[in-house]
Amino acid sequence: MSDKEAGKGKEGPGEKGYRTPGLRGAQTTTMFRAVNPELFIKPNKPMMAFGLVTITLCVGYLGYMHAMKENDQQLYEAIDSEGERYIRRKTSKWD
Repeated sequence: MSDKEAGKGKEGPGEKGYRTPGLRGAQTTTMFRAVNPELFIKPNKPMMAFGLVTITLCVGYLGYMHAMKENDQQLYEAIDSEGERYIRRKTSKWD
C-alpha cells in the first residue's frame, strides 16, 4: 500500500473534506439561515438571563395588575327586603 492509499480515510480538520458537527456545517440557503438564526448562533448566556428576568417581571406585573383589579372592586352595605344588612360587592350592569 502506498502512503496516499493509507492516508485516504484520515483527513485532518484543516483539509477540504472536514465538516463541523450540527447544522453549522450543513449546506443551507441564506433564507433558511435568516428564518432560523437560533440554529446557527452560539448561545449568549447573559442575554438569556436578561430575557428570563424580563419575562418573569412581565408576568409578575400582569399578576400584580390582576390582583389590584380584584381588590379595587369596592364593597358597599346593602339592605334586603327584610331589613337585614349585608355587604355586597359593586357590580356593573353588564355582569
